[in-house]
Amino acid sequence: MSHLVVGVDGGGSKTQVLVADSRGKELATLTGGPSAIRPGEALQSAEVIGAVVRDALAMAEQEEMPRVLVVGVAGAGREKERKALLRALEGERIADEVIVTTDAEIALVDAFGDGPGILLVSGTGSVAYGRGPTGTLLRCGGWGPRCGDEGSGSWIGRRALSVVTASHDGREPETRLVGAVLTALELEEVEDLIAWASDATPKQLAALAVPVVSLAAERDLRANSICTLAAEELVLHVRTLARQLFVDERAAVPVALAGGMLQRGSFLRRLVEHRLKTAVPGSHLHGEEVVAARGAVKLGRKSPAGV
Repeated sequence: MSHLVVGVDGGGSKTQVLVADSRGKELATLTGGPSAIRPGEALQSAEVIGAVVRDALAMAEQEEMPRVLVVGVAGAGREKERKALLRALEGERIADEVIVTTDAEIALVDAFGDGPGILLVSGTGSVAYGRGPTGTLLRCGGWGPRCGDEGSGSWIGRRALSVVTASHDGREPETRLVGAVLTALELEEVEDLIAWASDATPKQLAALAVPVVSLAAERDLRANSICTLAAEELVLHVRTLARQLFVDERAAVPVALAGGMLQRGSFLRRLVEHRLKTAVPGSHLHGEEVVAARGAVKLGRKSPAGV
């Protein structure tokens, strides 16, 4: 008898839900608002996830309770936050069994299954997650918007603000980033950035990466330097895991790229792919698109409740 398995990919900008049957056939997909866990805010994340899951089940015209719900969410690498979210989701009563893990882990499963490989994610935040030939799992990065997330959308946004204010002072040359950032934020003066930035969320900062990458592609020197440094930071994550999991960066290393900043054909992705060739010469790219919510479903189907 078939039953339902639901996979959730929760990030800093959006939450994607995939409803599938026990054979893995997709019945519905739906995207909602951000659900990344911030310290002490597991209940808010659970409410977002619960609402999107219920809407996805309605879209799939399914009234039965899913057998298993696997939630991969940014911030769940902190055990305290993972347990808090698990308790909150169990309180939502939206599945017989709830499994909470990281968004990077479910994406790694979709890319490589149980096999070795390194996944690099750059969206609102950034992280690299890898499995070595012996099955060892390691994470690099993923320290959040205050301590890390190098090469991510929010990191690029913060860098852009610094360049804009420095250019306004005369500490840096003139750049088209000044006008592009003010236009994107619908602000009149550079001084207005102080009030805006004081309340800006990681998602709002990440939105500034759009004009930065656009200008970099048009060869604005300052925007290009930000993107080049972002690519360097991201590749460093991969190189670090390659050395730890695969002996060194010259060994054969499967690498997958995921996240909104590394979509196929994007300017930042091209920079990362080019830099990988020299920084991690043993790397070979996983060609298929990585769908983290699909990886969550795969994990759910392998769990005792999902069989």
